[in-house]
Amino acid sequence: MPTKWWADPLTYVELFALNNVAFLAVDIGIAHAINDFAHPAEWVPVAFSLAASAVLAVAMVLGGFRPTLPGSEAEGPPGGRQRLARRLGLAVGWGSVAVGIAGLLFHLESQFFRESTLKNLVYSAPFVAPLSYAGVGLLILLDRMVDSRSANWARWVVLLSLGGFAGNFVLSLADHAQNGFFRPEEWIGVVSAAAAVGFLAAVLAVPENRPLIVLSAWVVAAQIAVGLLGFAYHVRANLDHPAGSLWSRFLYGTPAFAPLLFADLALLALLSFWALVRLRSGRVVAAVA
Repeated sequence: MPTKWWADPLTYVELFALNNVAFLAVDIGIAHAINDFAHPAEWVPVAFSLAASAVLAVAMVLGGFRPTLPGSEAEGPPGGRQRLARRLGLAVGWGSVAVGIAGLLFHLESQFFRESTLKNLVYSAPFVAPLSYAGVGLLILLDRMVDSRSANWARWVVLLSLGGFAGNFVLSLADHAQNGFFRPEEWIGVVSAAAAVGFLAAVLAVPENRPLIVLSAWVVAAQIAVGLLGFAYHVRANLDHPAGSLWSRFLYGTPAFAPLLFADLALLALLSFWALVRLRSGRVVAAVA
């Protein structure tokens, strides 16, 4: 019996990618509004996110929630809707990777390339942040290049989740270092991200160990609570600030949405664990669009 779309991790990974591309327009828009989009290039990621999310949505309408691989029976004849949907997805994937790498270079050029010091690395534009685009782009490309019923696909999703948490570790460390970890709870995100990196690396190295996957799933699920707790702390800090309007307190204060990246990455990691367990249980069968 073919796998239903709602019982396939690929469906939710695709929806994850679409939601992340769309939300990046909001997140980057707020970040670049701090300096009123001083450089015209700062509009590029916002415009790309808006266009890319629309293109991905069109691709889903044309080809369904689950992309098909070239040469599969579901792809249809040349020029068919499935092939067009796949090409649209590939275009978004490669474009997202390009935007992420370009953003990384722009952020590093702002201060760090001029004077390579730890101070400039901490206080300049967050150089890791643009790699969110690259990560989502690689995920979109993965769905269209590797069979989601294979162990390779599941392990690649684990690797991308691992990369995301590694970036989150760097961001948490650098952001909280700006005020010298004034509050003890600012260490929660750093320690939590480090734990997630360790367990995901272990799963990547030993993907056949089901008890390890179960334990890692609990560790990763805890990241959702960490993200929500961090969101509450950041919102409270902005609301308690005595000066400025409510908008300016959130615009120039602690980034309210940043901790939610913990919950976001946790969902992706849990989807990768689902795919690994499904392979181990032998429940992977032919998927249809």
